[in-house]
Amino acid sequence: MHWLTLPEPRKNIALAFHDLASAKTWLASQPQAQPMHMLAAISLQIEAIEASTLAPTLAVELLNLLRTASVPGQETIEPRYVRKALPMLDDDQRAFDVAQRLWLRLGTSYLRLAPHFAPAEKGKLLHRAACAIRMAEYCHFLAARECPALLDQILFAILDQAERDGLLRHSLPDPDFPHLVDTTIAGHLAWAFMLRLIDPYRLSAAQLAVANRALSRWRELAGFQTMPDDDPRGHSVDLGPLFGATLPEGIPRWLEVPRVTRKINQRIAALKEGESPEALKLGRELSPAACIRLLRDIEASLESHGQHRSTEIGEIELAFGAEYAYAAFTGEMIVPSGSLDASSASLAHQRTAMFGFDRVSTMPTAVKKLNVPGENWLLVDGKAIRPADRKGARRQSPCLIASASLGNPRLGVMVGLQSIPGGALAADLQWYDERIEAGRLARPAAPGQTNAVVPVFLLHDGDDCSLIVPSMAGIRLDTGVTLEGASVSHLMPTEVLERGVDFVRYAITKQ
Repeated sequence: MHWLTLPEPRKNIALAFHDLASAKTWLASQPQAQPMHMLAAISLQIEAIEASTLAPTLAVELLNLLRTASVPGQETIEPRYVRKALPMLDDDQRAFDVAQRLWLRLGTSYLRLAPHFAPAEKGKLLHRAACAIRMAEYCHFLAARECPALLDQILFAILDQAERDGLLRHSLPDPDFPHLVDTTIAGHLAWAFMLRLIDPYRLSAAQLAVANRALSRWRELAGFQTMPDDDPRGHSVDLGPLFGATLPEGIPRWLEVPRVTRKINQRIAALKEGESPEALKLGRELSPAACIRLLRDIEASLESHGQHRSTEIGEIELAFGAEYAYAAFTGEMIVPSGSLDASSASLAHQRTAMFGFDRVSTMPTAVKKLNVPGENWLLVDGKAIRPADRKGARRQSPCLIASASLGNPRLGVMVGLQSIPGGALAADLQWYDERIEAGRLARPAAPGQTNAVVPVFLLHDGDDCSLIVPSMAGIRLDTGVTLEGASVSHLMPTEVLERGVDFVRYAITKQ
């Protein structure tokens, strides 16, 4: 492991105990009802142990004690940083920092101590190091924070050591995570690498929970090899690109996943036959149809193990949300319910001030431009970047966006939003290829009130059609919907095709 430099622990942290008994006394004195404070204190003591000259056996015993004490607190603070709007608020940021730092320091501490032990004991330390670094990466995925290359490199270092000592497949129980039953070093590493390969940032919080749960169950089905499988029925994924540099010689760089993809296909078949996601151990976060789409996406990611990203560069103006997207397509700003009637003189003046015309969309020679409030992002190799010095609202993904291309509006979704070093935001932009038609939900107004305008978008793909509505539109499956201002006036949503933080896309039948 001479090729990896682990982050050094600080040397100025005083160790608060000297043996197991005093460590237990110290733990009992910590604020149990304040998990953030307790975890921060535990993290400091883990770092102090890592920097100390304690006997390796005692150091491991103390680390194990602190690990057991920290797991409940980690579960408690996790919701504070899961897919919050970015940039995160300070309190959410602190929760993430505490969580990921604790797992990182646990992982490096176990890894530093491993060479002091014979293979029988060394395997347990590498096992716990693999678990800790996997959890540190998962914290980044949950918080939509860019995962540093160092974490992947530490996983490769654990893989290297375990492979050299023949410890990859030694199965061990883990009392701190009893739901996992027995696990192996290879299982933890395969779980971490597979989650990395499917680009977890583009998943919603619910999708990420289901994907993580599924891959945890199939972790032992993947295998590591130094050469790709030449069996035509096999499938080898090259892990080398995850290392971020040239992978050192001798490390197994090929992950075999055919048994995992078979499990995925079995789950898809069972869901189609009527089994519930919960019965298949996939949880209750997603509907059967949504689970099928997610599983197919996971399989496709493992099969292709590479992203096909746009190569656009330059600057792009983005409008966020259905209301501004509607204005980009029609030239009409939607006014919140109860403020201005759609035909009022005041609104006509507002349109004229914004677009230069009243009802731009009705003018036959009008050129559609993105004349709505938006944000300017940079495109770097197709990746959208909002530099830290550019002001903008806090954002979550997947979210609905609009922009203009060659003078024409286009509709899309921002996916994979994450914070990157320096405080900038980065995301992928996915544009709909279908012909887009903007319209409105037709709903009767309550007595004495002005009807609220709800924008919708029809996506035409030949004879097929789908519908995008704001997530708060209140549309239900198998219930008829009437539209205004669109070529299709009556339709029925039959299936949820896509769900974002602010929109839902439905398959429809025309009526």
